[in-house]
Parts: sequence; structure tokens; C-alpha cells
Amino acid sequence: MNARLTVPAPAKVNLFLHVTGRRPDGYHTLESLVALVDFADVLTIEVRGDARIERVLPVAGVAEADDLALRAARALREATGVARGASIAIAKRIPIGAGLGGGSSDAATTLIALNHLWGLHRPRAELAAIGVALGADVPFFLGEGAAVVRGIGEALTPASLPAHWIALALPPIAVPTASIFAAPELTRSAASAKMDVFSEGYGRNDLEAAARARFAPVGEALVALRGVTPRARMTGSGAGVIAAFATIAEAEAALAALPPAMPGRVVRTIERHPLAALS
Repeated sequence: MNARLTVPAPAKVNLFLHVTGRRPDGYHTLESLVALVDFADVLTIEVRGDARIERVLPVAGVAEADDLALRAARALREATGVARGASIAIAKRIPIGAGLGGGSSDAATTLIALNHLWGLHRPRAELAAIGVALGADVPFFLGEGAAVVRGIGEALTPASLPAHWIALALPPIAVPTASIFAAPELTRSAASAKMDVFSEGYGRNDLEAAARARFAPVGEALVALRGVTPRARMTGSGAGVIAAFATIAEAEAALAALPPAMPGRVVRTIERHPLAALS
């Protein structure tokens, strides 16, 4: 067995996100259609000869204590009792606080890779039970592909989606998730759609109004992309704004509508997680 893997941690987009309630413990329940895209961090994970878990390279803006990849490695070791260590290097490409799930994807990729490298071969359901304590998006990244996500992120139903090209605006700010979910004006009682395949243009992002009110660049990105299509919306709880199209030409044209100083890129949805078959 190889003692080292270099593996991708893909980003996700929320094609809609509804807040359906709030539990007594303070966690919000959600309903969201989530898809993987071809934009990823890259992790190099190597088994150590001792039991130490370390981060090889610093990650700008992320303290070691907050690094979800390191926390995932430690949580897997604690849950399984394995007495092994790992060195983890992250080439960070997904912006922090953009609503693309970069930290959660790093955590999920770490769980998948170490499950293999440590010879544990635990089922994905067991990894998801570990991952949900790290972040609501982690169970999604442990699945195979697009899914309707409900509850606090633990209830996934595979979804059928056509491929989309997405104009992704990346305002250069990090939107803290906690501040958006704490917003007093946030809608917390959206009705569930009770279906798992949705027509194009369905839904909205219930976190959008709170983010726009607090972070002007989010509003600027929305105005720019909605000038091209009314279906543009924020993704997740972060700063990123998306508009989905059937062709790359349409997505590139939409990206050209962004303010000159605003970063952005075109990404494409992918049908299957690149590590879906790794056990």
C-alpha cells in the first residue's frame, strides 16, 4: 500500500439553500441542492512513522487549531483507535469564506485518504458520522456527487442534474458563517419542497439578504450577474455568487459583466467525486 497520496478536495456550489428551522441546540436545519465543481484544493497526505499529526505548510488565514483537515485526521484516529500519524500539506486554491466548502472538502478528503492510507477501510457512512461534527458540508463531500442535503447536513439524497457551466463571482472578502446564521432577520421557516429533482431556476438562498446587508461586495456581484440572468444567487453562506448556464460561452459572457476589480472564474459541475471509489 502506498504511504502517500496527492488528492483533490473539490469545491461545491449550492444551487439553492433554504433554512427550514432551528433546533433546540441552536443548529439550523437546511434544505439545499448541492453540486461538485471542477475547482479544488490539492492535499498531499503521507503516513508518519510515529503518531504525530502535523501540517507541513501554513495555510493563509487558517490557524492550525482551526484547520479542518487536521481536526479530521485527529477525529478519525480517535474514533478508530488507530495509533498512526500523518503529515498533511494543503495547496489552497478555494477561497476562504466564499461559500464553496473548501475547509469541509479538505476535511472530507483527509478522512477518505487516511481511511485508505491507514488501512482502515471503514464505510463512508461511518466517516460521515465523524465528519458531521466537523462541519455541515463534510458528509456531502463524502458522498458520490450531487445531492439534496437536509437536516444539519447529515441527510443526503442523490440528485439527478444536467451538467452546468457556472459563472462564479468571488468578491475578495471572507463572509463568516456564524454572523450570517445569527442575523435576526434571517428566515428560519422555509417550507420543504418534498422532492429530489428540481427544475432549473427553482429556489433561492435564504442567507442572501443577511449577507448583502453586511457585505456590500456580495450585493455588487449579485447585481452584476442578475443583469445577465435573474437566476444568479449566493452560494452557501459565503461571499461567492453563482449563475449557471448550459454552455461555457454563456458563463464566460456573464463573468465579463462583473465589476473590473472583482475576481471570478468559470467552473463546471462534475458528476462524481474524484475520490468516490477510494476505500
